[in-house]
Order: sequence, then C-alpha cells, then structure tokens
Amino acid sequence: MTEIVLMSDPKVAAVPVQECGERLVDVRRDSPLLVDERKLLDSGGAFAYLREEVLGRLVEAQAQLPPGIRLLFVEGYRPPSLQRRYFDSYADHLRAGNPDWSAERLRSAASRYVSPPEIAPHSAGAAVDLTLADADGRELDLGTRMNATPEESAGACYTHADSISDGARAHRHTLSSALTSAGLVNYPTEWWHWSYGDRYWALLTGADVACYGPVELD
Repeated sequence: MTEIVLMSDPKVAAVPVQECGERLVDVRRDSPLLVDERKLLDSGGAFAYLREEVLGRLVEAQAQLPPGIRLLFVEGYRPPSLQRRYFDSYADHLRAGNPDWSAERLRSAASRYVSPPEIAPHSAGAAVDLTLADADGRELDLGTRMNATPEESAGACYTHADSISDGARAHRHTLSSALTSAGLVNYPTEWWHWSYGDRYWALLTGADVACYGPVELD
C-alpha cells in the first residue's frame, strides 16, 4: 500500500493558500444532487454548502456513474468552530485510551479521522463527505458506515482496506473512478472524504498553491 500522507503532516500545512474568493453555494438549491440531511443538527444547515467549482465537479462526477447509481451528499462545509470541536473531542477520546502518547502522536492519530482545524478542507468549503445510493435513494454498501473511526472499523474505513467484501470494494471503485475523473482527491483514511482546491488537494496533485482557505459562512 502506498504510504499515506496524513492531514497533520507538515507538508500539508506548508502549502501556501491564495484564496480566490469563490462563493459558497447551497447544494440543496443549486444542484441536482441527492442530499442526506443527517448533519443538519450539527451544523444548522452549513453542511449543505460547498465552493461553487467543487459542486460543479460533483455534478460532473455524478454524470460518470453507471445508470441507477447516484451520489449521496452528506456533508460539505463545516464551520471552523465545529471543526475544532470535532478534532478536540476525538483527540480527547484517543488520549483517554492512550495516556502515554505524546502530543505529537495524538495529533497525528487524531488526523486520521478529523483534520486539524487550521488546515481542514471542510472549513474551506473544499471537501465533501459522500457515498453512493441506488435510484430510490437507498445507501449502497461501501464496507463501513460513513464516519466510522479506524478503531471502530478495525481499519476498514481506509479507502483501500482489504477487509471488506468484493461488493463493497466494487462500490468504492465506482465512487473513486467518478470523483477522480472530475478532479477531486481522496483522503485515504476515509473512503467517503473527497476534496478539490484545498491544501491537501494541492499537495497530492502538485499544484503550487491551494485556492481555498478557511472561510466563514455569512
């Protein structure tokens, strides 16, 4: 397996950002995508926003899917304060079970599941958590529930995990092929997390700069 670059890696934070000022748009109003509102209570509706070009690329990816399969959008934008709460909560959980870990190890381990707030693609409106559904909106099996932690899933949340069924692996391949063809990149510890235009995307694609940085939703 190719070595995974974690969000906590200094190489990610070192990527410069030249904020382009592109607006955030509401996926529920401005696209044909199927939207699951399981994140509504967490974000007060902020979850449904993305940068305009990111949304356009998702619509492009949708068109690449086989007949009868749809993207199921679950979460896009995440306010910086909410990102901080998620990161601190998961780090506290890891700390409780591993009191001997250093601060650096805790940060690295936590970043497998929640991005450090200062570089989080979700808070830039650049990342999306999504899965696949059938024509009736029912989720397909991709091997784990969305947002399964590495501990809960015994690593099956990793995109290229071996411990999933052939059917789930085929669904992950379908999702990956469509999103990659539309220019997004995956965070390989989370099969559901994809992004465009952020620091992680820039590092993986060799772009000189990221075009989206953290932003507040008006």
